[in-house]
Amino acid sequence: MTAISVSNLSKRYGKTRALDNVSIDVQLGEMVALIGASGSGKSTLIRHIAGLEAGDGETGKVVVLGQVSQTAGRLMRGRTAGRVAVIFQQFNLVGRLSVLTNVLIGNLGRVPRWRGTLGLFSRSEKEKAETALARVGIPQVATQRSSTLSGGQQQRAAIARTLVQEAEILIADEPISALDPSSARRVMDVLATINTQDNITVLVSLHQVEYARRYCKRTIAMRDGRVVYDGPSTSLSNTFLAELYGDASEELVLPESPAELLRALPVRPNSHDPVHMLA
Repeated sequence: MTAISVSNLSKRYGKTRALDNVSIDVQLGEMVALIGASGSGKSTLIRHIAGLEAGDGETGKVVVLGQVSQTAGRLMRGRTAGRVAVIFQQFNLVGRLSVLTNVLIGNLGRVPRWRGTLGLFSRSEKEKAETALARVGIPQVATQRSSTLSGGQQQRAAIARTLVQEAEILIADEPISALDPSSARRVMDVLATINTQDNITVLVSLHQVEYARRYCKRTIAMRDGRVVYDGPSTSLSNTFLAELYGDASEELVLPESPAELLRALPVRPNSHDPVHMLA
């Protein structure tokens, strides 16, 4: 089954054409990078795939896990509830609650509403949340208020919440853009690990192409609301990016040379590795 299928999707905000007849497919189990300079349409496309916005016109269609989530400008809500998780640059944790409670919120789609409202989670649910925190490398912060965590830790807690949710697709919108390089690598490690070990489909929007080259076999590049490249990440040389984006390509390339960056980045885990624990 195709995990995500977008066909002929367009969106306009006033005079700005944010999406221009976009069509992409993401297969089950893939980890795909979505790149583009500011204003290219990445976040708009992600919001449409996540069911947060509806496209324009009568031809646009989004199918997620075999279910039509929007068509002809209408959202079909509830079709993939719980099966798709979205994480954002802002983390979206409740700062006054403990990290463990924030992770437990991933259960809300499966437990009775009254239990979720009162925060009454079972021992097995709490153990599952603790295991999720261990998998993303931050078991020691379970009892801390989430507001006390660093940005990288908060993003990993948000990913742990998706593990508790048991989502089949994880959509990440610029999850590392606000993080320092060390924290960004840890977050990308976590995404790569759950992709390979749990077969969770990952679509990750990235502002820096080096991470796409390192962690994703396939990259979709957008410019001015259109898909301008869809293929192997290894083909995205700096020269090719300059051809695609002109001066805007400087937004997508880290100041380090590719060789220096690759030495700094950890080796991506594969499906035969043990559970990847992160410090």
